[in-house]
Amino acid sequence: MPGQEALRQAYLGFLAGRADACARSCEAGHLTASAVVLDAAAEHVLLTLHPRVGRWLQLGGHCEPEDTTLTGAALREATEESGISGLTIDDDPLRLDVHPITCSLGVPTRHFDVQFLVRAPQGAEPVASDESDDLRWWPVHALPPGTEDLTEVIAAALERA
Repeated sequence: MPGQEALRQAYLGFLAGRADACARSCEAGHLTASAVVLDAAAEHVLLTLHPRVGRWLQLGGHCEPEDTTLTGAALREATEESGISGLTIDDDPLRLDVHPITCSLGVPTRHFDVQFLVRAPQGAEPVASDESDDLRWWPVHALPPGTEDLTEVIAAALERA
């Protein structure tokens, strides 16, 4: 994907210069891990209505101290936020995305998001956590309004699925 190699180099430079690059307390920005969760048939994507942002997003979030890999962080977040057991994750990221955000600490920062493909088992029924105002499967070709920025990562997930 155009620009992904430049982003990868920027991520590596950021990581090399910041011992706290994965900590949400890093005000310059921090790595996050997200999951594009597809159903077993790769016909639906699981999206959460984020309470603070007020938009439908892929699952994911901040790294925790016990996370030893970004893959592990993305899988943990997907499992916690979906209530689905038996999720599987691709080890190779789908894509990278940097976006400005004001985190729960109230400080404007940037998320250096690493996005992964996660597959749900057949018949998986999500259960919304307290981190979501709503959680549901959406047909991959009929996403809710306001999700245009997710089309690229969902397309990447479908190519790999």
